[in-house]
Amino acid sequence: MIDFILKLILNALAVIITAYLLPGVHLTDFWYAVILAAFLALLNVSVKPVLIFLTIPATIISLGLFLLVINAFIIIIASWILEPNFKVDGFWWALLFSILLSVIGSLFERLTIKAKHREDSVKVFDKDGNRIA
Repeated sequence: MIDFILKLILNALAVIITAYLLPGVHLTDFWYAVILAAFLALLNVSVKPVLIFLTIPATIISLGLFLLVINAFIIIIASWILEPNFKVDGFWWALLFSILLSVIGSLFERLTIKAKHREDSVKVFDKDGNRIA
């Protein structure tokens, strides 16, 4: 449960940063960023698989680039539903928002991943194979 809340807050922070960077994306405050992050997660679980299935030929022909269009469409759906508090000015802003949100979200996720098989000690060896550190 703690991991879910942390991930939701980090995604909301990524939404705020992305909306701040793009002038065509308007967001009112942090709480609507949390709502938007939760709503995007819900859309990505429920609507996105259906859209991917329905557009398999276009995705194959475009070598997977059509998935970016699907992500932009998910952003537009969220904008339609949460309109007064989250607004995207058009398709291209939604596309850019989805790309930038993915990059920033990936960076945040990378910072919080706990490696299961990682040793925190650094092992340095010299040219003969003797451990230095």
